[in-house]
Amino acid sequence: MSTLFFLFFTISIFSFLPFSSLSQPPPPPKAIRIDCGAIGKSEYDGNLWLPDAQFVSAGTPKVITTPVSVPILSTLRSFPLLNNRNKKFCYTVNVYHGAKYMVRTTYYYGGINGKDSPPVFDQMVDGTLWSEVNTTADYADGLSSPYEGVFLAQGKTMSVCIGANNYTDSDPFISALEFVILKDSFYNTTDFNKYGLGLVARNSFGYSGPIIRYPDDEFDRSWAPFGKSNPTSNRNVSVSGFWNHPPAKIFQTELTSGQSKPLDLDWPPFSLQNSTYYIALYFAHDSNSSRESSRMFNISINGITYYSNLNVTPAGLVVFATQWPLSGHTRLTLTPSVDSKFGPSINGGEVFGLLTLGGRTVTRDVIALVKFRDKLQNPPVDWNGDPCYPQKYSWTGVTCAEGKGNQTRVVSLNLTGMGLSGSVSASVANLTALTDILLGNNRLSGTIPDLSSLKFIRKLHLEDNQFNGEIPSSLGKIEKLQELVDVYGLLGRPGCCGQLAVKRAGGRVLEELADSFGPRP
Repeated sequence: MSTLFFLFFTISIFSFLPFSSLSQPPPPPKAIRIDCGAIGKSEYDGNLWLPDAQFVSAGTPKVITTPVSVPILSTLRSFPLLNNRNKKFCYTVNVYHGAKYMVRTTYYYGGINGKDSPPVFDQMVDGTLWSEVNTTADYADGLSSPYEGVFLAQGKTMSVCIGANNYTDSDPFISALEFVILKDSFYNTTDFNKYGLGLVARNSFGYSGPIIRYPDDEFDRSWAPFGKSNPTSNRNVSVSGFWNHPPAKIFQTELTSGQSKPLDLDWPPFSLQNSTYYIALYFAHDSNSSRESSRMFNISINGITYYSNLNVTPAGLVVFATQWPLSGHTRLTLTPSVDSKFGPSINGGEVFGLLTLGGRTVTRDVIALVKFRDKLQNPPVDWNGDPCYPQKYSWTGVTCAEGKGNQTRVVSLNLTGMGLSGSVSASVANLTALTDILLGNNRLSGTIPDLSSLKFIRKLHLEDNQFNGEIPSSLGKIEKLQELVDVYGLLGRPGCCGQLAVKRAGGRVLEELADSFGPRP
């Protein structure tokens, strides 16, 4: 049985620069770093960390009472599980529309929920379900759990959300959140209008020191050690002209084998889900070797040819596969070619899961719902992020559907009996795909806005609220309106109309009804 897949390979060449040109560290990357649960700004490793209150509207800040490895892990924000399963809680930041961001979330439980093991839950970016967050193994080893992804900013804001799934057994939480702007060239064989990238593994081979980050990696990505220490003499590889800008430090070590022996690596060193992955492998021939001598080998993954007769020089190169299917354990094999004078070697590697982007709610509907939310004194706690996506985590009371041109529109608002107070924003009239507005049994007040633009509205329930003013006569001009229920909460009042439920018999009926009521008694 064969598997059908598409591969897009690219080889990129490095070059050498004198060591003096590399002596000055690069400037820190442009980034927003949020210390979740913190009450003030702080600085750590030269980076400014902001408190999180301006980015999130729900949850409770908490302080970890046990010792932590870095200061930003000493606080977190937790979100209540009770009555909130499949509801999301979002951080929203201003971003540059069209820019590419590395998003990093960090989790350290610290026993904050009173249970021995941390909860398992979901994390999302905008309308895309990014991954499940399971920090159990790391926490048992006293470690925090970072997650990295690469996403394109589809608008002027970007949201990272936490949500309780069916496996969550206590309050979900987050310790830190970072948005780092990457260069446009990074990982550019991926169509970021269709996909995001979720980091699976990023390693420096033959390296056994601490995790490589800024300033070695100018964009503060994390390169974990892998394998026994094996230094090389590649000291001055320049990556400034290379798409992904790997740190030069990863070329100072390598994993290699003898001249006639293949090099087998179980990498990534854990089982993978059956999915499609982006893979980048980095190579540079030891610069002490003769430049006339070749290091040539074949690359295979799980026995399938990845690249044949790769000729590695001291200048260095990288081989990408944009889409490669993997499942379970992975064996990477480098086999020397017949004419090679040296055994195969490898310096670094990255593997990302390819994430199909979730949908996006039409912008005008999002704006209208946000204005509607802002007129409420106690809006639903999960009304942040994208209203319709991920579908599992759509906003409470909001129903969506795809319309013309695959545009996702809001088609129903059902907030019956949610104890809402405040007023109904006139922006609701901009939700022009609505068929139902069900706001009964709340404490809403003020006037009923003009809804004549809602040409598809069928049901309008506003009973048991505290509205005043007049019933808009324009309601009688909405051709599809079939049911108007007790607009001013007059049920049961002496001499009133009884159940004000009008089954449509022509626009004239509703128009006359509105005229007959006039102002509220």
